[in-house]
Amino acid sequence: MTHSSKTPDQWLETVDADKRKGLFKLFLGYAPGVGKTFNMLSEAVRRRDRGEDVVIGVVETHGRVRTAELAAQLEILPRRPMEYKGVSFQEMDVDAILARRPQVVLIDELAHTNIAGNRHRKRYEDVLEVLAAGIDVLATVNVQHIESVAPTVQSVTGIQIRETVPDWVIGRADEIVMADLTPEALQTRMNRGDIYPVDRVEKALANFFRRGNLIALRELALQYVTKAVDRTLTDYMDRKHIRANWAVRERVAVCISSSPAARQLIARGARLVDAIGGDFYVVHVNNGRERSEEAQRTLTANLQFAESLKAQIVHLRDRNVASATAQFVRERRITQVFFGRSAVHGLKKYLYYWAIQRFLKEVPSVDVHIVTQNQERE
Repeated sequence: MTHSSKTPDQWLETVDADKRKGLFKLFLGYAPGVGKTFNMLSEAVRRRDRGEDVVIGVVETHGRVRTAELAAQLEILPRRPMEYKGVSFQEMDVDAILARRPQVVLIDELAHTNIAGNRHRKRYEDVLEVLAAGIDVLATVNVQHIESVAPTVQSVTGIQIRETVPDWVIGRADEIVMADLTPEALQTRMNRGDIYPVDRVEKALANFFRRGNLIALRELALQYVTKAVDRTLTDYMDRKHIRANWAVRERVAVCISSSPAARQLIARGARLVDAIGGDFYVVHVNNGRERSEEAQRTLTANLQFAESLKAQIVHLRDRNVASATAQFVRERRITQVFFGRSAVHGLKKYLYYWAIQRFLKEVPSVDVHIVTQNQERE
């Protein structure tokens, strides 16, 4: 059999082209033993009891008694025996799943790398093929195996993550459920020998399962699920043409000019994002007026400063700055927006407040921060 060489776009085109594509539900954990496979099996048994045709494509019980008892209640498709470098393996049989055509199939450990000779190199590619055939998939993955999260996990735990799943595959999930357990409860399970054999417990608790590691991993998983929920909510609101701001995650936008005082505004926004979490945008609207070389240099420096604070830079072009900014806030569902207020007088002061009023009329409910900027101190 040949290895798959499809790009992410090609995979998505293949799956999206089929209106009868399967639904993809993912059980996310932050460490082994939190219960993601057990939760997946529990849902599968409930579905089976409701009359759905459910089978196990592959489930790894790791010797955990309660997990094995649940798995035994479901039909288990035989695995495909394979040999690699003189060692025998039992791999998930994609052809058997496609031939059996159940309504739902369970596929554990999404990040698994298949043995050479399989149709696909990675198990997530097997999942995508099964979904494209119109079969629903329940799958599991730990947060450390998500491609964008793996480097952070490695820096926190010092443990190299060898197998990863691209974020676009996780984004393909129709539903993500987090299997959660406090670090203290997880360590208790470890001490009882519920996760690994007793002779491995002490070493595990001193390394990957240290309390600090578990707290950090749990936080990463919670953050990831929060982002996923917010994306799902945004997609739903777009489909239903809902214009109200229901974002569950804070989105902070700082609107800047080529003024040196903009750095103060950017720093203020960054501090808020650090305190409450969320997404950080720095927005500049080009109204078509010519800028001096000095002003351009200052603007470039402002944007570089924003990038150093991990802001997403947004360039807009419109003669009407207030309307362009309002449209951006509506489309991105910004929850908090910052404007600078220089010590202006006369006509400039009037035009400034007129622009703010115009902005407020055009946006839904959003928190507006107007920050006084002392130009002389910049």
